[in-house]
Amino acid sequence: MTVNTPSPSSTDKVTGERADLLAALGQSRHFLRNTTRDLDDDQARMRTTASELCLGGLIKHVATVERSWADFIVHGPSAMAPPTEADIADYADGFRLLPDETLAGVLADYEQVARRTDELVVSLPDLDADHPLPSAPWFEPGARWSARRVLLHIVAETTQHAGHADIIRESLDGAKSMG
Repeated sequence: MTVNTPSPSSTDKVTGERADLLAALGQSRHFLRNTTRDLDDDQARMRTTASELCLGGLIKHVATVERSWADFIVHGPSAMAPPTEADIADYADGFRLLPDETLAGVLADYEQVARRTDELVVSLPDLDADHPLPSAPWFEPGARWSARRVLLHIVAETTQHAGHADIIRESLDGAKSMG
């Protein structure tokens, strides 16, 4: 699939379904990023609930997932190769802000990932274009997902993790994203 890369300002001219997808993605990302406002790196690393999750790690995880799904839209199931033993060993680190990482760094990476996904929304020739899902126990055998379905999944994933992040932030210092 050939994808043109428009300038970032071209997202302002989008209408209809694509505008709706960009708005949903933007709102979900805003609520997730907003949970990290005014935090330093140590606060972004803190676990404040029974979960292993921290705010910096959630941003990192969501960026990784969105990048992977955007690659799937462009390249199909080959973009989601089965994990290696090293990948499995590093999996938990994908939910943590490691000592050599900064909140500013993971937020900048997330912004870059978001920009690329937004450019895909604008430039994809057909949101109905689909690929078979890779073979995995969590996917229905033989299922195919369209670009539209993948984008809706990214919105759902981001929104779900924004809720997790809101709970973590409220447990950290009482700050809330809404209400």
